[in-house]
Parts: sequence; C-alpha cells; structure tokens
Amino acid sequence: MIDVKRIQNYFSFFKETNIAPLIVFRIIFGALMLFGVSRFLLKGWVQQLYIDPQFYFGYLGFEWVKPLDGNLMYLPFVLMLISAIGIIFGLFYRFSAALFFICFTYVELLDKSNYLNHYYFVSLMSFLMVLVPANRKFSIDCLLFPKIKTDTTFQWHIGIIKFQLAIVYVFAGIAKLNSDWLIEAQPLRTWLQAHHNLPIVGPYLQESWSAYLFSWFGCIYDLFIVFFLLSNRFRPFAYSAVVFFHIVTWYLFPIGVFPWVMIFSTLIFFSVNFHERILSFLGKVFGARRNAGATSKPLKKNAVINYLLIVYISVQLLIPFRYVLYPGDLFWNEEGFRFSWRVMLMHKEGHATFYLHDKKTGRESEIDNSQFLTKTQEDQMATQPDMILQYAKMLKNHFDGKTLVYGDHSFEIKDPAIYAKIYVSLNGRPSQLFVDKKQDLSLLPYNLYHRNWLEPFKK
Repeated sequence: MIDVKRIQNYFSFFKETNIAPLIVFRIIFGALMLFGVSRFLLKGWVQQLYIDPQFYFGYLGFEWVKPLDGNLMYLPFVLMLISAIGIIFGLFYRFSAALFFICFTYVELLDKSNYLNHYYFVSLMSFLMVLVPANRKFSIDCLLFPKIKTDTTFQWHIGIIKFQLAIVYVFAGIAKLNSDWLIEAQPLRTWLQAHHNLPIVGPYLQESWSAYLFSWFGCIYDLFIVFFLLSNRFRPFAYSAVVFFHIVTWYLFPIGVFPWVMIFSTLIFFSVNFHERILSFLGKVFGARRNAGATSKPLKKNAVINYLLIVYISVQLLIPFRYVLYPGDLFWNEEGFRFSWRVMLMHKEGHATFYLHDKKTGRESEIDNSQFLTKTQEDQMATQPDMILQYAKMLKNHFDGKTLVYGDHSFEIKDPAIYAKIYVSLNGRPSQLFVDKKQDLSLLPYNLYHRNWLEPFKK
C-alpha cells in the first residue's frame, strides 16, 4: 500500500530535518571550489582564456559582460579563492557564497567558447548555496553569532541540492537515448581510439565492443543512479558505482575536476548519521567542541519560497527540452544544445574559411582567423552557428572603414560583406558542407530563431 503521508512529508518544503548533510556539503563544495580555482590559476588558464584573446563570444543578451583590463582579470579569481575559504569555514557565509556566485558566473559569461556543463553546474549550485543556511552549525559564524546555531533545517535546503544533482544525471541519461550513442557508439568509439597506448587496457579500447559497453553502461548509469542513491538498501553499491564511473572517465577523458565534484557532491544522499560522523571527526581534528542541544530562533516559513522553488524547479525541467521547438538535427544545428546536460555526446570538427568582400570593387580576400581568435576559439567557432554569426559581425565592424593595400594600390573598404565556406564532421562521419558561401553572414540576425541558413545535415 502506498504511504501517502510519507510521500507528502518527503515533498514538503518546510518539513524540519537534521542539518548535518547541508553542513557537510558546504564544506565539500567550498573545498572543491578552492581546489578548482587554484588549479585554474596554477595552469595559467586566466592568461590564456581571459587576457590573451582579442575578441570574446558573449552569450545572447549578455554581450555587455566584458573582461577586466589586463591582469585585473585575476581579481575575480582571487575573490573566488577568498570566498571559497569563507564557504568552507562558514565565515560570513552568505556574503562569501554570494561573492563566489557573482565572480564565477561573471567569468562564465565572458566567453561561450569556454562553456562546459560543469561550469554551468557550479554556477547553479553556488546560487543555491546563497539561498540555504549552511552556516548554522559547525561554522565560524556560529562563534560570532551564537543565536544562529541550530541542529535542524528545512527539508528543501537539502532537497534542492539533491534535485540539482539528479537533474544533471537524469537529463544526461535522457540525452544519451539517441542513435549515435546507442547504435553507433559515437563519439566514444572515436575517443577511445586515442587511448591505444594505455598499458593493459589500451588494446581492448580499440575493440568496438568496448565502445558499446561504455556507451550503454553510461546511459543506464545516468538514468538510474540517483534512484539507487536515494535507496538506503542500495546506496553503498550505488556510490561504489559513482566512484568507479567517475574515476574511469577522469582517467580516460580530459574533463577536469568534474568527476571529483560529482564523487564528493553525491555524498549528500547518505544518511544523517553518516554526516554526523563526519562532523564529529572534523570536530576532533580541529578541536571544536560539539554543540550540545543547539537551539536557536526557529526558521521562519516563507510562502514566497514555495513559489520560487516551483519556478526554479520548473525552469530546470523545461530548459533541457527547448530543443524540441527547433526543426533539424540538434547536434548539427546546436539549437537548444547548451544548458541541457548533454555531457560528452558529440565530437565535432570543422574547417572554416571566411572571406572579406568589398561591394564597391568586387575584390575578395581570405581572412586569417588566427589573427583574431585563439586556437580554442577558432575550433569552437567553426562548428557552432551562433559563434559563426558573432565572428562575422565582428569582422565586418573591424574592416569597415579600414584602408587595405593590394599590390601598389590602397583603398578604403566601406560596408564590407562577410562570406564563409565551412565544412564540419559530426561523430566520425565524413566532413560535409555546413555553411555555404552564398550569403553575407554579417547581415543575418543573431537571435533565438531557427537558423535556416545552415546547410541540412545528411546522415
């Protein structure tokens, strides 16, 4: 028989529950962010991705977000380091969480050529961390402001984090329900070929069956792992699968800290007793005295939160499906591709040749893309339609009114046209025409409407 009351309690936003899982998650999240930002700085990526480029591919509606001048771009990363430490120790927690969210999202919005699903995940999670009272136990804030200390919190404070993790997994699994992934084992078949030199396993990764094994296991894992993590009975086995899966993906593919983020973040699914033991251990390590029967002003229920949570949850459920509003192949057109948890589903390679056309004289010259874009930007732009349009419009603005020299003659270009011939290969298929040299790209609208100027995909 279905226990209706239990279901109602589970989905009650304001049911009180033990705060320990939220506190442990705060410490884990802060530590992961501290590690990730430190790694970004040490590898020189701030210079490479946010100082060296001449041009930045802003997101639609956020083109006004601009990088700071020169070495000032290190400032948001330094602030992220400081705020991550504040999150770990619960020092001025709300301010620290908000500062981290603002700085991280600011950097994320600067250039879409750097987009990764786990950057989007961190932006969302850091936003949620601003909303939850993860400093009301085992924090410096509790020492500074003893009245905030408590052993309980509302269920939604923990549930919304579980929900966000579930969204990542389940939608990544749904996205894998396509013929390329399940029938062709692409792009894994292509990627695994690059690991033939690995000791012991290298030769096996060249076999087609290994690509199918990885593809099908990845799909099943993403679709169902959250449901097993929610089960007390199966949770230990499910978490072992989490660790195994993400360590393997970390070893085989260059996806940064994302596997470690998921390995440690999913600990929030474990029981209250598990998190209490972690806090007890940390208390002994840091010499912190446990708070016996902590009490505080009870958390106040806020009806507005109910509606805000419903809106947030609805948005997260709907955005990944916006691709159904567009005709054509999703991987080819990439309309509705970003922000939909399509993790490692596509291997796209493109070759883009752009042409500057002087309407007055009819002269035409090929543009050297490397003069304007970094290697990463050039590779990303060649396969992503919205970036192609942005680049074409930038080229038009750059050359408009410039004086060019052809042999012994020089002349001023006014209102030039920008054409392109672009070929793209998708998931191991032969390269085919993506953009034909038949229309001035700089005149095409850059918006959310269907891009009918792309050549149709031929499977």
